[in-house]
Amino acid sequence: MWWTRRRSKTEAEKAEAADEAAATEATAAAATHVSQHRNAFILLGLAGGAVTAFGIAAIGGIFAPVFFALILTICVHPLRIALEKRGVPRGLATGSVIAAVTLLLIAFGYAVLVAFTQFAELLPQFKDQIVAWGQSAADWLSSIGINADELHDIASSFDPSSLIGFLGGLVGGLTGWVSILVIVFTMLLLMAMDAGFVPTLLQQQYPVRPLVAVSLVSYGSNVRRYMVVTTVLGLAQGLINWIALLIIGVPGAFIWGLLAFVCSFIPNIGYFIAIIPPIIFGGLVGGWPMVIAVIVVYGVINGIIQSVIQPRVVGKAVNLSQTITFFSVLFWAVVIGPIGAILAIPLTLLVRLLLVDTNPAMAWVRPMLGELDETKAIMAKFDADAKAARKARRAGQPAVNPDAAAAD
Repeated sequence: MWWTRRRSKTEAEKAEAADEAAATEATAAAATHVSQHRNAFILLGLAGGAVTAFGIAAIGGIFAPVFFALILTICVHPLRIALEKRGVPRGLATGSVIAAVTLLLIAFGYAVLVAFTQFAELLPQFKDQIVAWGQSAADWLSSIGINADELHDIASSFDPSSLIGFLGGLVGGLTGWVSILVIVFTMLLLMAMDAGFVPTLLQQQYPVRPLVAVSLVSYGSNVRRYMVVTTVLGLAQGLINWIALLIIGVPGAFIWGLLAFVCSFIPNIGYFIAIIPPIIFGGLVGGWPMVIAVIVVYGVINGIIQSVIQPRVVGKAVNLSQTITFFSVLFWAVVIGPIGAILAIPLTLLVRLLLVDTNPAMAWVRPMLGELDETKAIMAKFDADAKAARKARRAGQPAVNPDAAAAD
C-alpha cells in the first residue's frame, strides 16, 4: 500500500541520515585523535632529522665517497644494459663499466693536477700586483673612515706563494685523497658487480611493494639524467669559458675553465664561486675593462647554459623548488663538506625518496617541494579568469563567474 511505501522510504532516509552522522562523528574522532599528538610527532621528526644529520656528519669521510660511488654506478648503469642486450657476458659488462668510470676519474684527476701546477706557477708572477691591490683596498677603507692599520700590515707581509702550501694542505685535509680513492674504487667494484642483480630484484619487489620499486627506478633515472646532463653542459661551459678567457687575455684560463666545470654541479651559487678568480686576475692584468668583459662573458654563458638549456633538457628530473635547492647546497656542504655541495641534488632526492615518494600518505607534500604542474595549471586558470574579468570591466559588461556559468 502507499502508506507502507511511504513508511519504508522514511525509515530509509532516517537510516541514511544516521549513517552520515556516524561517519561524521568517526571522521571528527579520527581527526581529534591524530591532532592530539601532532606537535609531539613533529618535534620527534625534527629531533630524528637532527640526530641523522649529526650521524652523517660524524661518518662524512666514509659516507661521501660511498655515495659518490653510488652516483657513478647509477650514471654508468645504462652502459651495462646496452652491453648485455648485445650479448656481452655479464662479467665482461661489469669490467667495461668499471673501466669506463676509472678512465673518467683518471682524466679528471689529471686535469686537476695540471690546473694545480699552473696555479702554483701563476701566483708568484702576480705577487707584486696582489700586494699592491691589497694596499689600495686598505687605503680605500681608510678613506671611508675604517681603521685599516691591520689590513696594511697584512697586505705588506702577504706572500702569494704561501697560498700554494695552504691550498695543498686544505685539499689534502678535506678529502684525504688516498683513503677516498681506495673507498671509491672499492665501492665501485662491489656496486658494479651487485648492479647486475638490480633489475631482477626490482621485478621481485614490484608485486609486494610496487610504490617502492617504481620510486627506486624513478630515482635512478632522475639522478642519472641530472648528473649526465650537468656533466655534459658543465664540460661545454668550462670549454667555452676557457676559450673566452684565452681570447680576453685572462691569466690561468685553463684553471678557471676547470673551476667553472666543477662549480656547474653546485646549483645557484656555483656561478658566483667560479667567476671570482678570473675577475681578480683579469683586474690585475687589464683593469676594469677586462673585469667587465669577464662578467659579461660569464653572465651570457651561464645564462644560456644553466638558465635556458639545462632546465629544458633535465625536465622533471629535479622537482625541487629554488628555495629547497639553495638550502640543500648549504645544508649538505655543512654536513659532509665541499663535496656535499656538489652532491646536494642527488642527496636531497634520496631524502625525498625515503620520506615522500615511497609513502602514499605524504603525496600532499609534493607540490610544496616543487611538483608544480597542477599548481601552475590552477594559476593559469586564475590568471585567465582575472584577465577576462578585466576585459569585461573595461567593456562595461558585468563580469561572468566561470564556475556559475559552468553550473548553469
